[in-house]
Amino acid sequence: MNLKLLASDSLGTRSMCSLIETKYGRIMIDPGAALGPRRYGLRPHEIEFETLKKHKEKIVEEAKDVDLFIITHYHYDHFPRPNENIEWLKGKRILVKDPSNMINFSQRWRSKIFLDKLRKVGAKPKVADSKRFRLGRCRIKFSNPVKHGNDEKLGYILEVLIETDDGRILYTSDVEGITDDNQLDFILKNKPNIVICDGPMTYMLGTRFSEADLKKSILNLIKVLRMESVQILILDHHLLRDLKWKIWLKPVFEEAETLNKRVLTAASYMGVEENLLEARRRELYGI
Repeated sequence: MNLKLLASDSLGTRSMCSLIETKYGRIMIDPGAALGPRRYGLRPHEIEFETLKKHKEKIVEEAKDVDLFIITHYHYDHFPRPNENIEWLKGKRILVKDPSNMINFSQRWRSKIFLDKLRKVGAKPKVADSKRFRLGRCRIKFSNPVKHGNDEKLGYILEVLIETDDGRILYTSDVEGITDDNQLDFILKNKPNIVICDGPMTYMLGTRFSEADLKKSILNLIKVLRMESVQILILDHHLLRDLKWKIWLKPVFEEAETLNKRVLTAASYMGVEENLLEARRRELYGI
């Protein structure tokens, strides 16, 4: 399998858009990207808007040859906004988070608009929660709905495992550093080789994210690294909105070094320089 990380916070936008290429077809997970509307009291900088435009164009370009799309939940950094043209999803096979069960009000409303638009372009959405699918000999397994981070107020998400004879890639979606036992259990049970994980929300430490959450996240990330199957742990998304992210996760990096395993961001996995535009918004404005 070949993994391409098309957009992410380490690449300059809020996203976890991942493309997995297998012998049996191409799978794109969460084809969305967005910007933080306010950070440090500042609106997004022009450079952020330019980067967002490039990321969305890249997603649409890659989507032409995608055989299967996956939507893990209905936040706009994970799927297209209502005002976006989705002709690129015309006739496509799409596996989605259940829009009716274990979903909060805002995501239920967003999902209805999105699914109506999908049907108008002839797309073929199917509910994926807790189910298994195939794309040729590629096996796709979804978790039960798990909490978006540490609090069900933000709704529920799906984790997903993509497996072929060549290996297993697991995408956590918005677990915010694996703060819940159910989030962790799906990873431990499925023995992935590569884990694409939303890291802890340290930029909200003391408000929406507590010291206890961070401690649990670090312990759980170390448990993942200690799995014999895991070779690479990719940490990104919420974590990369904090310029001090490496400091907070020092124990995780130390454990990885001891185990001779790799902890990377989406940017470093793709071999490019990290570009934390949201975290650097003051700098972009010259403040």
